[in-house]
Amino acid sequence: MPESTTTREGLTAAAVVLATTPAARLSCADGTLLDRVNDQLLMLPVRDVHVVPQGGGLGADLRGVAKIARISTGTLVLLPADLVAHTEALAVLVEHPSRNTGALVSADATVGPLRPPVRVENGRVVAAGSSYHLVPEANATFRGVLQVGEAALGTLADIADELAELADTGRLGPVTPIEAIDLLLVGLVRSGVGVRAAQLGPLHADRVAAQSAADLAVTRLSDVDEAKVRLDTAVKVDDGFFATFFVSSWSPHLVRLAARLKLTPNAVTGISVGLAVLAAVWFSEGTRGAQILGAALVLLSFVLDCVDGQLARYTRTFSRLGAWVDAMADRLKEYIVYVGLAIGYSAGHDAANGGPEGIWRMAVAAMILQMLRHMVDFSYKGAVADARRVGATWARPPRSLLESEDVGRSAVPRRGVLGLAQRLERETVARWLKKVIVLPIGERMALIAITAAFFNAKVTFTALLAWGGLALLYQLVGRIARSTS
Repeated sequence: MPESTTTREGLTAAAVVLATTPAARLSCADGTLLDRVNDQLLMLPVRDVHVVPQGGGLGADLRGVAKIARISTGTLVLLPADLVAHTEALAVLVEHPSRNTGALVSADATVGPLRPPVRVENGRVVAAGSSYHLVPEANATFRGVLQVGEAALGTLADIADELAELADTGRLGPVTPIEAIDLLLVGLVRSGVGVRAAQLGPLHADRVAAQSAADLAVTRLSDVDEAKVRLDTAVKVDDGFFATFFVSSWSPHLVRLAARLKLTPNAVTGISVGLAVLAAVWFSEGTRGAQILGAALVLLSFVLDCVDGQLARYTRTFSRLGAWVDAMADRLKEYIVYVGLAIGYSAGHDAANGGPEGIWRMAVAAMILQMLRHMVDFSYKGAVADARRVGATWARPPRSLLESEDVGRSAVPRRGVLGLAQRLERETVARWLKKVIVLPIGERMALIAITAAFFNAKVTFTALLAWGGLALLYQLVGRIARSTS
């Protein structure tokens, strides 16, 4: 049973604080560690804070979690009271707009042994452990904070009750109440619940057992600038070459400015579209000066295209509408620029010299090629999503909570095209070369800007068709290889 419950109106998340160890009563500048955790949760969008007191044992703690899970609506955050963490670290989970199930993890080797261990693949926790459950090929550690989405609350309650029964009958071995949340993560992963891996990055989140450890952990918090970390993590870590090195290296300054001006990500997207329209207007003039100005506006439009996503991540104001508008705006801006280039080129060339007719055929061909590339990409992603929803679930049935080991995935190296791709991923230069080959939007905008500024639209479309055709071939070979492996 909860010792106390704090309630605030108008919020959807709830939190369960397990004050099940004496460390929860250790002192810090804000009182006890339990007080500190409570104060941090009050700074986050958490409606109810339930505190499970010390003394009931592991089984009682787990049953308390199960009871709260069954009466909760919205998301439920589980964390221990002996946690010393940055508030921003908790926000990585609690303020994420998806409101889905996630676990705070760290891949930083400096935090000590991987205990409790987890294995993270493609942004998901695919295996989790405790002192009873082993994880072969562990590559990260669970930092003690678990968020459970509303759709998984029933599963959480069932798992907590099952674990409580196993704990009471001694079938979990020497597991202590300290590991309650670790065990719940193990149960969720093994029950097939998708658990997002929320990376801790340079932030800190440490569980402590003594006053000296608590003092050291609190001191370490001041070594990190939380505001800077939040801004830095708004930048994609797996973006294209041009976006990474020529835009994202300085665009966070624009993100901070946009946040101060209280601009929304959709507003930034709208400004980006407006700049692309202006670029098309200048391109349609056909003069060298207009081409150069249009090229500059194309690049600035792309910069804001990066900023809108970074602003959404920085302010955590994602929306389905925003994601759809952003994707549609990318296509719209590109095709508007094509039209402007074709108009400007055809205005200065007569039909006999391949002017209007020739350039328009190239513009239409470039549009069709990009549509084909997007169709290949999105249809493949849709097929993968369907396979995960259907095939991945029945291919890997839930495992018993009594099983002490996770079976690691096959380490047999792939051969052929996929084997070559995996080997290239290990080389930094080759990995970036692969990103450039597929001609992402950053490279396309840079290509358009450079060729339009220094040459003409015919050179621009020729380059887009040649490079785009190579990218399409690369995509097709890769998709076919992955689909038949």
